[in-house]
Formats: sequence, structure tokens, C-alpha cells
Amino acid sequence: MGAYPQTIYFTGANEPVGQEVELRGLKVEGELPAEVRGSFYRAVPDPAFPPMFESDHTLSGDGMVSRLSFNGDGTADFTMKFVETARYKAEKAAGKALFGKYRNPFTDDASVQGVDRTVANTTPVWHAGRLLMAKEDGRPYRVDPKTLETIGSYDFGGALKSETMTAHVRIDAETGELFFYGYEADGQASTKVAYCVVGADGELKSEQWFDAPYCAMMHDFTISENYALFPIYPTTADLDRLKAGGEHWHHEPELESWLGVMPRYGDVSEIKWFKGPKGCHSYHMMNAWEDADGMLHFDACLNNTNAFAFIREPSGIQMGPQDIKGALTRWTVDPRSQDGEVVETLIGPPGDFPVIPAKLQGRPYKTGFMLSMNPELKGPPLFAGPVGVSFNMLLRLDGMDTATPQVTNALALPPMAGFNEPVHVPATDPAKDGWLVFIMDQQVGDNQFIHEAWVVDAGNIGAGPVAKVHIPTRLRPQVHGWWVPQAQLDVLA
Repeated sequence: MGAYPQTIYFTGANEPVGQEVELRGLKVEGELPAEVRGSFYRAVPDPAFPPMFESDHTLSGDGMVSRLSFNGDGTADFTMKFVETARYKAEKAAGKALFGKYRNPFTDDASVQGVDRTVANTTPVWHAGRLLMAKEDGRPYRVDPKTLETIGSYDFGGALKSETMTAHVRIDAETGELFFYGYEADGQASTKVAYCVVGADGELKSEQWFDAPYCAMMHDFTISENYALFPIYPTTADLDRLKAGGEHWHHEPELESWLGVMPRYGDVSEIKWFKGPKGCHSYHMMNAWEDADGMLHFDACLNNTNAFAFIREPSGIQMGPQDIKGALTRWTVDPRSQDGEVVETLIGPPGDFPVIPAKLQGRPYKTGFMLSMNPELKGPPLFAGPVGVSFNMLLRLDGMDTATPQVTNALALPPMAGFNEPVHVPATDPAKDGWLVFIMDQQVGDNQFIHEAWVVDAGNIGAGPVAKVHIPTRLRPQVHGWWVPQAQLDVLA
């Protein structure tokens, strides 16, 4: 069967686990807040078989979905299973990897030509009583939220025509609607983007297609109260390169970025393109919102290049981690104008995985959270995840509805420890800030790790966990997660 490549993407904290887990009655240490009753779902890439190519990386891993359930008796349950995609089933039957380079079907074994090759490994999406495991290179897979058994590929009852659906959806808490898009909607390296609106009942209400300025990695987008915003950054795909066996993505530093803006219930013919700076890239947006003067603000964790070395290096960009410059950045445009350039303002530190309360999606907001690196760390960080180093500081920012947000609270981890992306759990009392739930990973010896779920008061993150659960099994770093309240799970048949 061969061995996994001895690269940073398959060793240490990134070592494949390949094990489905079911643990019951784990003790919750500390005082679990009454609101934290429900399930924390996580998407974890974990390759079931060694890859066909030595250059493969974390994001090609088969999708694992995990569920951490907080019970009412002071215990928690933890379950983790593979998402049984068509790709996973084909390779499991063969006992080896059959799919080639990341998002390049021209490098696959002939026996799986035409087989759905998504790994459904990026985000667990909860909406209208359905749990979907999504990755942007295909349609999502529906998973039973209680058992984690795979139900199958999901296309909204045959209504979705796009071949892809983003792993980053946006849900308007006031209307209950889900907004998403699919890029490369009709095939490899296509400029076609499908913009979709799903009603609170889970029915696909609208699907409209438009052309992006070029085929870009569109990992995330945002909505405001009245607009949908589509950022375009110069990490690009080329069909000839794919057919020649090359990498799906190259980053082009001299190419301009763009921000597409359209009325969120409008026609795609109304989209306006605002020019941004050259060569920049962002994986995740914090929020978009409109101020009292009608100006549109778009807040994103922006870098001067693509954060992933496995994209930079095939592009000919030889840049060390220390050379990547980033900041929480605000792009401001006037959506009533015909076009123009974004006005860029640096509003926060470098970092990623921004989080806000779900009820404030698309609205003016005062507080946000994000992960960053501790500049005063006295020792090595945890080497983990697709970038190679795990974030080790959790930040709270206030004044997000002003021109000068400030970091007001922080939680730093010791050396060789790292955060996975938090989820926000609202408080019953509207005067309180709620809770953040996440998995903390720490290396404690030679290839020895501990993994704990922490619950932190969002109003005082620096105080550390008010409750935590030790998870006595090896875990791989997650990509994204989702919180589902117990009340929403209890109504399921």
C-alpha cells in the first residue's frame, strides 16, 4: 500500500489517524454553562490511504465528521466517522488511493474517471434540520446529525444545477435563509459562478449564474443586509495546466483582486466589480455590513500572498512564513456607484478564522473574535494544519462598528499548543456575550498529543476555560466547525 509522505502534511500533529471513534460519558471538568447544551460538529481531513503523489497535502484528506455532544448530566460524548463519499468508497474497495493530485481529475487512475472526487472535508453546515459536509470542489454530502452515518450526495432534491457548492455559506439569522455560491460551477477552471438562495424551509429558491473576472479560488464570501459580496483574489486555475498534470492553483502576484457586489435578492446582471490591490489573498471573512450613510464595509483576514506553501511554491513564489504580511482588513465601497476601487483600511492584527455571533451576520456588529500568533511566545509553536503552524492566541476585538477596532482581550497558549477554529454559542441573557467552544491541541512528548474541548466566556476569554473535556484519542487538526443547539436536535424524528 505504500507509506504516507514524510512531509509536514503527514507527520507530527498532521499524522493521519484513519480511525473512527465512539466515546461515551466523558467527564466535563469545571462548570458547563447551561446554554452549552448541544453538539459541536467538526470537519477534519484525514486520508484513508497514502496518496498517489508525494506532493499531496492536508486538504486532500478524506472527510471525517466529528460530533462532541454536551449532555445534561455533566458528561459529553464524542463520535467521529468518515464521510462515505463516492471517492472514499472507491478507494476503500480498492484498498489504495485512486485519485491523484488535489483537484486535478486528469491525474486520477483510469478506473475512477467520472467518479465524484470531492472529499467533503471542510465545513459541517447546519440548516433546516439537515447536516451537510461541504467542500467547494463538489456538492455536499448529507450526514445524519445523530449517528453521523452518510446519507449521500446532496443537491437540494435535484434543484441545484451547479456542480459545486462552497464550504462557506452565510445564514441570515432574521430570515433563516441560507446564501451560498459554487465556483467552477460547470467544470474545471471555469469562470462560472452560481449564486443561490435557500429558504428557511431548506428549499432552493434561486440559482443564478455569472462570470467572475477570472477563475479564482473563491473560498469564502459574505452578505450584508441588502447585498451579496464576492471577493476575487489572484489564486487561479488553468485548464491546460491541469490537463498537463499540473497543480490546480497558482498564485499570480501581479494580478488585481476584485470585489463583486450585487443586491442579494437582485439579478446577477446587477453585479458591480470594484478593483482591489494586486497579489493579495484572503481565505476567510469576518463580516460585511452597511453603515448609516449606506457605505458597504467588508472585513476580511487579508494577506499579501496565498497562505499555503503548496500553492505558492508551484507558482514560483519562494517566500518563508516570516515574509507573509497580513492584517484584519476592511474594504469599503459605495454600492450605489457604478464601479471604482475599494478603499482599504487595516483594522486589526494578522490572523485567521474570524468568528462573530450568528445573529449579527450581515449587520453592524461591535465584537469579533479571531485566531492569531503570540509574538511573545517563549518556545516553539505547535506544527500542525495546512499552513504548517497552529495559531496559539485567541483575540477579542471591540469597536468593529467603528473605524478603529481594538483588541480588548486575549487568551494565549503555552509553547507547542494550538487552537482550532472556535464556534460561538449565544447566551440566554442578551446582555452577555455568550461562549466560545473549540478544541485545543498540545504536543506533550515525541509524537504525543493531548486534545481537549474548551468552553470559554466570550466576555472574558483571557480567563481561560470555564469547562473542558479531555478527549482520549488522537485527533487531526480540523478545518471548520458548527454549533447546533440541543433544542434543534431534539425536534428531529
